[in-house]
Amino acid sequence: MTNTMMRLMAGLSFLLPMALQGQATAATGVGLDPATLTQQLAKPATTSWPTYAGDYSQRRYSVLDQINRTNVKDLTLAWKSVALTAGPGGGAGARRGFGPPGFVAPTIVGGVTETPVPVPGSSSGSPRITGSILQVNGVLYISSPDNAWAMDARDGTVLWHYCWTTRGGDHIGNRGMAMYGDTLYFEVPEDYLVALDAKTGKERWHKEIAPYTQQYFSTTAPVVVGNHVLVGTSSNLDQPGFLQSFNAETGELQWKTFLVPMKKGDPGWDTWGSMDAAQHGGAMPWLSGSYDPATKLYIFGTGNPIPAYSAAPRGADAKDTNLFTCSIVALDVETGKMAWYYQTSPDDTHDWDSVQAPVFVDGTFDGKPRKLVMEATRNGYFFVLDRVTGQHLLTTKYSPAANWATGLNANGNPIRDPDQDSTVAGSLVSPTNGGAVNWQPPSFSPQTGLFYVGLHQGYAMYYLTQTDPKQIMGLGGKEEDAVGSYPSSIVGIDYRTGKTVYNYVFPGDGSPTGLLTTAGHLLFSGDGSGNLVAYDASTPKPLWHARIGNVSNAPETYLLDGRQYILTVTGDTVYAFRLSQ
Repeated sequence: MTNTMMRLMAGLSFLLPMALQGQATAATGVGLDPATLTQQLAKPATTSWPTYAGDYSQRRYSVLDQINRTNVKDLTLAWKSVALTAGPGGGAGARRGFGPPGFVAPTIVGGVTETPVPVPGSSSGSPRITGSILQVNGVLYISSPDNAWAMDARDGTVLWHYCWTTRGGDHIGNRGMAMYGDTLYFEVPEDYLVALDAKTGKERWHKEIAPYTQQYFSTTAPVVVGNHVLVGTSSNLDQPGFLQSFNAETGELQWKTFLVPMKKGDPGWDTWGSMDAAQHGGAMPWLSGSYDPATKLYIFGTGNPIPAYSAAPRGADAKDTNLFTCSIVALDVETGKMAWYYQTSPDDTHDWDSVQAPVFVDGTFDGKPRKLVMEATRNGYFFVLDRVTGQHLLTTKYSPAANWATGLNANGNPIRDPDQDSTVAGSLVSPTNGGAVNWQPPSFSPQTGLFYVGLHQGYAMYYLTQTDPKQIMGLGGKEEDAVGSYPSSIVGIDYRTGKTVYNYVFPGDGSPTGLLTTAGHLLFSGDGSGNLVAYDASTPKPLWHARIGNVSNAPETYLLDGRQYILTVTGDTVYAFRLSQ
């Protein structure tokens, strides 16, 4: 029996006799061992890609070097999946004759409504996969809004498909799944955490993350730490942000931490114009964070204050920095209590949240060994902090076009220029609302010592369309018109100095996706012009490309059967590459 057939049987185990179920289960092994989960994810990923960024550090760096800058020219297509289909009819046929004749992967349907609302790309049609793909024991786990699939990592055979029937909501994206033992976890846009059996796709339980009626929407890839499933969510309509921890086995809520003050006397309450403003102030944690096993701190970014584009309803005094919005925050993973914070955009007025990946590095800074966390934020600034204490170490502007701040204060926080706020006449500002970078993940290579990030340098006119503070809510009475940009690029920043020492400028309208670096001295990214590209990580030049269509997620890598694969997605189709020899 082929390995592919064994994995196919695992996907059908609920239909097989008990004897065959045992054979299929043995072939696929278990998922992530709960007893050693922290030890596994504290190390760089090699044979697997077991969590959102491959490991807890979010470096998106692999120690694999079978594919390197000498032989990457021999990289060739290993397999291409069928185009995945979302919705109740989303099962896909087996590839190249594996499985029974006419086999269609089973689709398991879940949800809390019997009258689903059609949402393109979720309840039916072609999904756009933008999140991370897990690879554990030779099986890929893929998600899009309301949908999840298991796929053979050797040839792309779809094993099962799960579909959540939705009531609606914002289906902006889904950033991936998490795993604990043989259970998978993912968020659906209408605010449920769903737990699936990894072998069959059957639903084990679902728990509400946030009230759907309050216009929250959930896109985050959960992060598992021990038996904690850490879950964030988002909203654009005057709601408080919070992070939650659910029990990995039962789904019961362990703790919930609000990221804005909810009552007088709470930390940061005096940085808002009123308690009512604070209680509806945003700070949504809508991307995954990083975990430090040594300190048991979960470090993540928070979103913009609400209203997003007007500071008037939030307080106009110099002290009104609107904590803990646009901040890097460290919580104790066992209790949810805040250990420290650092604000990257005090009193933000442009929707430049700070949820971008916090990347961990143990390195030398100012001649001393330090445990560091660094982040390139949406506002065009790069920050380095001590991740144990939160002490500020460095701030630099990695986007030369950024013009919204007058300088830095004594603690390295950018000082917002009120003249660059949205105005009735219009203000010319960089970055645009999309930011110098958005959700696309960065990467750090210990070989080069560089922090790599995709850079977008655009200008826009920000207009204020509502001047009555009592009428400003949600995003807050703003119109933005893009008026021009510089070419996009991939920049490499020396974290010790903050200087950009690597700069690959894309020709034409090219634009990077999320990034991956490897010990083969390679940097992988989509180029926004239909290509997956491998660059030299030391010298900014492309070494190889494959024209497969616009890459929609950050490339990943894993080792299987002694061969290194490079994995990526173009919308609804998965591609895997390996060396031809």
